[in-house]
Amino acid sequence: MWVLLLGVAATAWVALLVVAPYLPAYAGAVLYGTGSLVCHQISERSFHVAGSQLPVCARCLGLYAGAWLGVIGRLWWGRVPALDSSRTARAAAVLAAVPTAVTWTFEVVGVWNPSNATRAIAGLPLGAVVGLVVAGAVATLHYDECVPPRPTAPRPPPPSI
Repeated sequence: MWVLLLGVAATAWVALLVVAPYLPAYAGAVLYGTGSLVCHQISERSFHVAGSQLPVCARCLGLYAGAWLGVIGRLWWGRVPALDSSRTARAAAVLAAVPTAVTWTFEVVGVWNPSNATRAIAGLPLGAVVGLVVAGAVATLHYDECVPPRPTAPRPPPPSI
């Protein structure tokens, strides 16, 4: 159930990011304000829809879309045994971060100025692995199965003086 709720939340977030330019001003302001907390929102590095910039840059959108794909993948396929070990999950995350790290590094050094589509596509693998790992962790939450603490025996009253 928790993974399903995570899937709904991830779907809503990505959908809201994409439709933000079409939302009423107050709802859009909340999204753009939230986006400013997690993203630089540089116009040249962002996608534009209907003439308006999205609340996050292309790379962040790729990360969020990848996370959404990871959560949906967990819902669709179930458990991913390879990511059950924290060691393999870390290795997968490092490997998935390579495209993002390469595009970011080349951009900072001034060797290459990737397109927004390239930035977004480079973020997909890292987002997907993080989405799979987080969804896998959420799937292990079973609050309804928690064992209540055993009652303790009452202490005898202290002796009177």
